[in-house]
Amino acid sequence: MGLRALGNPLASFIDYLAQTGTDASNEVPPPEGLTATGGVISDYVDGSDVYRAHIFTSSGTFDVTAPGNYGDTVEYLVVAGGGSGAVGGGGGGGGAGGFRTNLTGHPLAGSAFPVSTSPGSYTVTIGGGGARSNTGTDQNGNNGSNSVFSSITSTGGGRGACSQTNPNGAAGPGGSGGGNYGPQPNPPGSGNTPPTSPPQGNNGGNGTTDGATYSNGGGGGGAGGVGGNASTFPSTQYGGTGGAGSPIAIETATAKVYAGGGGGGSQIGGAGSGGPAHPAGGGGGKGGDNPGNAGVDGTYATGGGGGGGSNPSYGGAGGSGIVAVRYKIGELTAEAKATGGAISYYGGKTIHTFTSSGSLVVPASISNTEYVLIAGGGGGASSIGGGAGSGAYLYGTGVTLPATTYPVVIGAGGALVGPSPTPGNQGGDSTWNGLTAGGGGGGQRNTPDPGPGYGRNSTVPFGSAIGSGGGGGSGNGSEGGAPGGSPSGYDGGAGNDPSLGCGGGGGAGGAGGSAPTNHGGFGIQLPATFRNPASGVGAPGPSGTYWVAGGGGGGARNQTGGEGGGPGAPKTTISGTAGYGWAGAGNGAGNESAATPATTRGGDALQNTGSGGGGCGDSNLTGYSGSGGSGIFIIAYPS
Repeated sequence: MGLRALGNPLASFIDYLAQTGTDASNEVPPPEGLTATGGVISDYVDGSDVYRAHIFTSSGTFDVTAPGNYGDTVEYLVVAGGGSGAVGGGGGGGGAGGFRTNLTGHPLAGSAFPVSTSPGSYTVTIGGGGARSNTGTDQNGNNGSNSVFSSITSTGGGRGACSQTNPNGAAGPGGSGGGNYGPQPNPPGSGNTPPTSPPQGNNGGNGTTDGATYSNGGGGGGAGGVGGNASTFPSTQYGGTGGAGSPIAIETATAKVYAGGGGGGSQIGGAGSGGPAHPAGGGGGKGGDNPGNAGVDGTYATGGGGGGGSNPSYGGAGGSGIVAVRYKIGELTAEAKATGGAISYYGGKTIHTFTSSGSLVVPASISNTEYVLIAGGGGGASSIGGGAGSGAYLYGTGVTLPATTYPVVIGAGGALVGPSPTPGNQGGDSTWNGLTAGGGGGGQRNTPDPGPGYGRNSTVPFGSAIGSGGGGGSGNGSEGGAPGGSPSGYDGGAGNDPSLGCGGGGGAGGAGGSAPTNHGGFGIQLPATFRNPASGVGAPGPSGTYWVAGGGGGGARNQTGGEGGGPGAPKTTISGTAGYGWAGAGNGAGNESAATPATTRGGDALQNTGSGGGGCGDSNLTGYSGSGGSGIFIIAYPS
């Protein structure tokens, strides 16, 4: 049906309950599609059709509460986490996470997926990418984890293979298979394992060697093609190209490429590109070049495979997975004031939410905008390690945007570290419209002379913001705050004797706790404009949800690790399952004691909150720290 409304027809259509004035007098009908919640919601126009997409970059549920007039089926994309690349001369690239969809017209489309209000709740699990392989010779990559939407499971990508001298050096099977190392007596990793129809991925490629000294790794398989074989000696030496990813338009009307394979590393020459032209080929990471360069990580929320490393550096981590579910909610012809990100409508405002980098395109000047820009949180430290600081939080209102294209960069969360004593990684900066939100500081490890944690410094441009500091090991935490006396981040807490634990990371709303409290600093609740109950942004807190930028809790020896996100958060009592900090998923408890299993590690922060990861516990355990949460950019203007 057509729609007749004044002003912005799409906004009126979606936000009909909030109509006032002339819009209200037109008796605008409600959306005619399903009524559902879960994930970050994007409403967009494709031709004359209006779609709603629910985008999940972290696990949750898709809940259907009412039927619609356009049928009872939904279209989905389910991509698993990519495998990581190997190290060993030139390590094999990681395979892409499994890719499954039923989007009409896609070459890999499966059958229709009907939904119901009874029971109406559909589980969504987002698979993590395979962790980086550590420095050193002959170390395999790691398989990615599965992503699930109800009955649809995509299998994690296969690991890249290391040297034939490693008895466990075979490439991993998975959604797409990992690349091989040459000469490897085992075949490359097989894709589409277990088999699905249509296939969820492809095989990895073979490596090569000169038979004496040098080797190159094969590329990991991708959703759109097999991994490339490495070049043959004595020609110009390159690792194999990662298998191509698959393009699909489901998050928005513009296609994006997912599930590219990681490129193979090279011990003597150049590395293979990822999936097939890094970084645009579906998130697959480029392999490491000789001498000793690390493989590039697969891109977040694409399921891309990590690049193979060049000995003795790291293999790249696999990219995390994603689930997107869309359905038709109306028919109209409308022109939005801007494009970019996931678009939703709430309280008479149009809201663009960026969970990954992109561009906000403004064709004509827009006045009275309101925004929040958050950087990536830092990663916690391992082996009695401090919690990490949150990314900087920038808020503004009443801003006029002239017509132009505004690049948006979303900072990644600091990667986990371990199992050896290692300081945490700093979070990535987020930028927009000349502003820079600085990444959160990584936690500091326990050492005899630890010094400060890893915080931001004065290289962040003036007028922008410095992220919060990471917690200290057995010394002081690092410094947070912004230049010019306008704090946007807070200090990490101080550590103490290892038996008392390490400091918590600072949050955007308060400093991290010092030992023996070890809690992460307070976060901040998003402004009311962005508290759309259907949006899925932020994390649970003391007065609803929408909390962001909490500090990670510090690790501890012989006691419970610190709470994530501030005092009052649930303590961690089960290994590896840190509860959300009330300030927005600082998720920070470390290992509890020497009796805790060695697989226990600090809690990960929730993605797209900018919160800090948790520190690891006792140094006798070979555990890992928690990774930081990636940042986010949200902007709203009157519809």
